[in-house]
Amino acid sequence: MDWKLLLLGLGLALFLEGAAYAIMPESLKKLLIAAAGQPAAKLRIMGLTLAVIGVAIVWMVKGA
Repeated sequence: MDWKLLLLGLGLALFLEGAAYAIMPESLKKLLIAAAGQPAAKLRIMGLTLAVIGVAIVWMVKGA
């Protein structure tokens, strides 16, 4: 495993998360309230889908 790639991905994720809260905090509060009202199964499926997409993107970029 390439630890530099893992740290780069973690840093990018933290940057995007922080930037989103800095740019539009009120919208994110509304999004979190809406997510809290969703069933756990729906959130789990959404999370797994996003995780698979993320792994696919890293796999394509790393393989290129």
